[in-house]
Amino acid sequence: MWASALCAGSAVWLLGRWNHEARRSRSLFASAVPGPARARPWRRMVAAGGGRVRHEWWCVAAGAVVALLGESVVPLVMGAAGVPVAARVRRVRDAARERERRGDAVIALCGGIAGEVRAGRQPGESLRLALAEVADAGAGAGAARSAVLAAARFGGDVPGALRQAAREPGAEGLLGLAACWRVAVDRGAGLAAGLERLEGALRAERDQRSDLRAQLAGARSTAVMLTGLPVLGLLMGSALGAEPLRVLLHTGPGLACLAAGGVLEGLGVWWALRIVRGAEER
Repeated sequence: MWASALCAGSAVWLLGRWNHEARRSRSLFASAVPGPARARPWRRMVAAGGGRVRHEWWCVAAGAVVALLGESVVPLVMGAAGVPVAARVRRVRDAARERERRGDAVIALCGGIAGEVRAGRQPGESLRLALAEVADAGAGAGAARSAVLAAARFGGDVPGALRQAAREPGAEGLLGLAACWRVAVDRGAGLAAGLERLEGALRAERDQRSDLRAQLAGARSTAVMLTGLPVLGLLMGSALGAEPLRVLLHTGPGLACLAAGGVLEGLGVWWALRIVRGAEER
C-alpha cells in the first residue's frame, strides 16, 4: 500500500513536470504549430486550470492521501493547516526571484546607458533607450519607470525619479545611478566612466551573493533533509509491520508523540533556516 502511494505520488510529480515542459515548448514554438492544433479548447482549459492551482494545495492532497491510508481526519487537517505556510514560502521565494531580476536589470541599465553615451548620444536619450531595452526585466517598472521616462524626456528631476524607483526591492543600485547622473549634470563629470564603475561594483556584489548562496547550500540541504526524516521513519515502520499510522492517529500516546514531534520538527527547520538567513543578511 505504501509502495503504491509512493509510486502514485512520483507519477503525479513527473507528469506535472512533463506538462510544464510541454507547455513551455508549445509556447516557444507556437508560431510553427498550425492554427487548428493550437485552438483545441480542452488543452486551453487544462492549461488554465494548471496555472491557477498553486503548489501549496498539494499539502491538502498529501493530507487526504495519508488520511485515507490512516483512516483518520487528522492528516487532512494538518495538510489544510500547512497551506498558509507553504503559500508564505512560495511568496518569499517569488519575491526573492523578483528582487534578483530587478538587480540584474539595474546592472543592464547602467551598462546600456554607458554604452549609449559612449556612442555619442545625450544622457536623456541614452536613458530612454536603455530603459526600453530592460523594461521586460523589471527595472523601474510601473509608475516609477514612467516617472523616470517623463523626467528624462521633459527635463525633469531625473535623480529624484531614480531615487524614487530605487525604493523597490532589488533596485537599490539606482541610487548609485542617481548619484552619477547628478554629478555628471552639476559638475560636468564623465557619466559613462562613472556608470561603468558602478556596473562593475554591482556585478561584484551580485557575484558575492551568488558565492554565499553556494556556500550555504549545504545548510539548506540539511534543513530539507530534516523535513524528510519523519516520512522516512514512517515508511521504515510500515515496512517492518509496526503500523505507525495506526499508533499515531488512533491512540492517545501516539497523538501526543505526533504533536510533540511536529512542534520539534517545525522548530528545527525554523532554526536551521534562521541561521541561513542570518548568514545571508550579514
